[in-house]
Amino acid sequence: MRADVGGALAAAAWVVPAAAPVVPAVAAALRVPRRLPGAGIAITFDDGPHTQGTPAVLEMLARANARATFFLIGEQVERAPALAAEITAAGHEVGVHGYRHTLLLRRSPRALRDDFARAYAVIAEATGTAPTLYRPPYGVFSGPALLIVRRLGWQPLLWSRWGKDWVATTTPAAIAARATRDLRRGDVVLLHDADHYSSGDSWRRTAAALPDVLAAASATGEPLVSASQSR
Repeated sequence: MRADVGGALAAAAWVVPAAAPVVPAVAAALRVPRRLPGAGIAITFDDGPHTQGTPAVLEMLARANARATFFLIGEQVERAPALAAEITAAGHEVGVHGYRHTLLLRRSPRALRDDFARAYAVIAEATGTAPTLYRPPYGVFSGPALLIVRRLGWQPLLWSRWGKDWVATTTPAAIAARATRDLRRGDVVLLHDADHYSSGDSWRRTAAALPDVLAAASATGEPLVSASQSR
């Protein structure tokens, strides 16, 4: 009986953090931010860099004089290190999204440590920064992953608004509407500047939606800030 209980508790500790993106109470209990603690709105992009999507998004942000945070994938940074460097050169923030875009629940603690270390090294070398923000692929943490992230001194961050821009059947208008519904102070908006792990050309819809997202953020009167303000 004790072994069964112990096994059940261990299993729960492993999987419970996975609910954080969709169950705010779980995120709060585990101290995984979904929002900023103070003023501002953070626009964030996952899965890049992408040779077409990232420049398109950077151009839109430059036109609006807006800052954003890009959670980068190590294997994509290796393919386009100069593009990763352009992100920080333009004044944007970068965070770690892993070396490979795979579900953390399926990975051992050792594999997680190796992935995080490799991603950090690649991103730091390409961008000349020391990223301290971390968002897991799919937003899904395992218990060991969350523990390792904290031991590294990184800040985990999820989101409070998303455009679901990876869906093949969505439109720029629908992306903008979802991402900005009830947008307010402290929101963290999730978008993607790449289609490496989603429907083909999804970045085009995101880029087309971005002006409306930025306009809606501006209309709140809140500044666009880096996601590191989640600390």
